[in-house]
Amino acid sequence: MQIDPRLALINPPVDIFRRGPQSVPVILASPHSGRHYPAPFQAASRLDPLALRKSEDSFVDEIFLPASRLGAPLLRARFPRAYCDVNREPYELDPTMFDDDLPPHANTSSVRVAGGLGTIARVVAGGEQIYRDKLQYAEAERRIRHYYRPYHAALTDLVDGTLGTFGQCILIDCHSMPSLALPALSRRAGGGVGDRPDIVLGDRFGTSCDRSLTNQVDAALTDLGYRVGRNAPYAGGFTTAHYGRPGLGLHALQIEINRALYMDENRLTRRSTLTRISQDMAEMLRRVIESVKPTQ
Repeated sequence: MQIDPRLALINPPVDIFRRGPQSVPVILASPHSGRHYPAPFQAASRLDPLALRKSEDSFVDEIFLPASRLGAPLLRARFPRAYCDVNREPYELDPTMFDDDLPPHANTSSVRVAGGLGTIARVVAGGEQIYRDKLQYAEAERRIRHYYRPYHAALTDLVDGTLGTFGQCILIDCHSMPSLALPALSRRAGGGVGDRPDIVLGDRFGTSCDRSLTNQVDAALTDLGYRVGRNAPYAGGFTTAHYGRPGLGLHALQIEINRALYMDENRLTRRSTLTRISQDMAEMLRRVIESVKPTQ
């Protein structure tokens, strides 16, 4: 499949929302809420527009926008996850998707590639195949160059600037999760039979974020009435693994919100409860910020 690159560009590839200068050592990132689907991409897909959006973390950027008004910048990808997934290594690619050979540096054997959810996804959430025909590797390289790299360049600049200004950095990677994919909470985790978590916190089992910080977020959300799970089924992806260095004062924590709380998962429309969820995320962040003491 050939795509004219002039028709497929999304400019700018990312947005950064700020209310004045950054005043707290926190960064919010929404990598999967992008809703700009290039026309050539839609034309090359075998799916209708609604099905193509199944991998999207719809409205997560809206949920966390009020939290950004507490002094934390919010980075948002404008392109969709099904088009280019920035919560992967840059070259996690499935060779069966391409007409030509992949470069030697491509990771073709990861679990995520096997599941069809590499940097360039083969399927949407639910397992439906995205493309009618095979791609050329040049198309993957173009997406990585125009979307993946600018996103991580912006995130790296925010992280470096936060560390330089405050001596520490809390990166909160903001996501949503389909309700039917969630296991019931165990009684030990605070759930009864059939209960499913409202929110899952992923700190890669304490390696990407200090457990004391994860505990603070957990406590704040629990106090606000949410059932909170840890690291199952989502422990964190590339972003938390790549950026999280708690020993150096850089903490990366993934937050997954159950979509049934705030949206119709079939029609991909907002529920009225989205406003309350958004207010609660801002309150959670306010409590975390109050507990953070700058090191310089």
